[in-house]
This record gives sequence, structure tokens and C-alpha cells, in this order.
Amino acid sequence: MEYRRLGTSGLKVSEICLGTMTFGQATDEAETKRIVDMALDRGVNFFDTANTYAGGRSEEFLGNALSGRRRDAVIATKFFNPVGDNPNDSGGSRYHLMNAVEDSLRRLGTEHIDIYYVHHLDVETPVEETLRALDDLVRQGKVRYIACSNFPAWRLADGWWTSVHHDLERFVCYQAEYSLVVRDIEEELVPLCVDKGIGIVAWGPLAGGFLTGKYKPGERRVEGTRSSEGFAWQEGHFAANADDTLSTLLSVSSQMDCSPAQVALRWIADRPGVTSALVGARTADQFANSLGAVSIDLPAEASAQLEEVSRLPERYPKSFEKHMPDRRASAVR
Repeated sequence: MEYRRLGTSGLKVSEICLGTMTFGQATDEAETKRIVDMALDRGVNFFDTANTYAGGRSEEFLGNALSGRRRDAVIATKFFNPVGDNPNDSGGSRYHLMNAVEDSLRRLGTEHIDIYYVHHLDVETPVEETLRALDDLVRQGKVRYIACSNFPAWRLADGWWTSVHHDLERFVCYQAEYSLVVRDIEEELVPLCVDKGIGIVAWGPLAGGFLTGKYKPGERRVEGTRSSEGFAWQEGHFAANADDTLSTLLSVSSQMDCSPAQVALRWIADRPGVTSALVGARTADQFANSLGAVSIDLPAEASAQLEEVSRLPERYPKSFEKHMPDRRASAVR
């Protein structure tokens, strides 16, 4: 297992992060314990949950599974989504944040949260209010590092600048949907994160199971999978060339004698700016297959094939400005 610095912090996390959205929902507590034990035994030290996954049971199951091994784990959880019917039961306000952190600490059975994410953008709360509350939690020792997820690039930049300007804790990482069929963040967010030293944690690197080998190009519903139950991936986010990408992935994985999931994960983990790829599982066997990604090297030719077939068309202003560095350089003699 490779361990990478999270952004510019001194914290090191595994290149594979165990996502726990299934815990307490599709995965019972006994299977949760098996998955978490396997993760720790195979070198995974990074665990991701949220206060609203399975109505809070995900945090509870994860906390119970880590009992006695808390110092082996870097726990990330999130706040924002509604946890009740009151007007202050959601969002990024100081009021909600201070309540949410106490509830998460209790469910996780821990005295501190290692990484605390703002799960979504709150357009009604000034970013400085949220950042000052998070800064207070770090100073109180209840949170070690702060992060955010699903922000547009300009909002992430605004949050980073606000922290720098007011000497507040900065976001050490940014969690975003990122896979071979969802590469939108490469346009603005990846360059921003690389420039500012914000680590990227990729969620959905297997596109909700689409890239695991269970599906063939053109298929969107397969019996025995979550898709047959009406819950699978964010298909609306897929690029128009998703089926061509899947076809190439299946070919590459067959040539390498690896599972498609392992190749898809390896490709994402090797992308610029990516610190860790977040992988969920309903069973220990599923997670064991995903962990095989850490043992493979993706040949340059295979990586180039996947890069080419999944590449998104350039949009303005990148498409218009891409030749400007050469034009500027040509004027310097």
C-alpha cells in the first residue's frame, strides 16, 4: 500500500480509501467488521463516512468496527445534509455545524474527527462563518483537518483565499466525483487543487459499478446489481463516450489479466493531484477485488488508451487559449 501526503499537510493516507455508504444499509454490522478488518490488515488507514449515510448508522458501524484500533485509522466524515425537520438542521451555519460535530463524535465513539468535510455548498451561509466555526473545532481538538466536497472551482478558491486572508484553517483536501466516465473536474478543479496544494479524494472512481465488469457497453440495468433495484450510478453525469470508454477498459483489463475495477482504480489513483481513490463495497469479497489495484502497474500504452478514449472535448476558454503559451514564447528571442 502506498501512503501519500494529504495536500500540503503532514498527514499521510492510503491511496485507497474505504467508503462506508453501504454500512448500515446494504451491509450489516458483521460484514462491516469483516470489511474494516480486511482494510486495516491490508494497509488501508483511510476511512470515509458521513453523518447522514444510512441515517447515521454508517458512522455507528464504522466506530464500532474500529473499536480498539482507532489509532490505526484516519476517519473522515461530513456535515451539511438535513438531519431533522427544524430550519437549522442542515447547512454550513455555525449553529448546525456545532451540533453536527457532537452527534458525529458520539456515533463514531471517538474524541476527535481526523478530517471534517463540508459535504455540499451552502449558498445561504457566508463561507467565513463556516470556516471560523471549523477553525474553532480544530483549536478545540475535536477536528484535526478540514475539507470540502462538491464545490465549484470558484467557490473552492474563494474558501481557500478566505482562510489565507483571515488566518483560518485551510481545506487540506477536496472530495469530488472522478472516474474514467466523469472527468469534468480536470477542466478547472484539478489545476486549482494542484496549484494550491489541496489533495483530491476521488469518489465514484468505479462509476457506481459501471466500470467493474458487471456491465457491457450499452447496458444500464443488470439483474443482481443495484441497478436492478433502481439505484446505481449518477448516469446523468456520464460523458457521452461512456460506452466506448467501458469497451476499452474491458479490453485493457483482459489483456492485463486484471479485473476492470482494478484497472479503473489504478488509472484514477495515478491521475495528477489525486491523493486517494474512495472505494465502497457491500461485501468483503468486493473490497478484496478492489484492493488488487494497489498491486498492479498500468503500462504506459494502456494508460494512454484509456486517456484517449475517455478524454472530454475542450471547452472555452481552454480551447481558445491553449496555443497562447507557445505564441508568447515565440516572441521571446
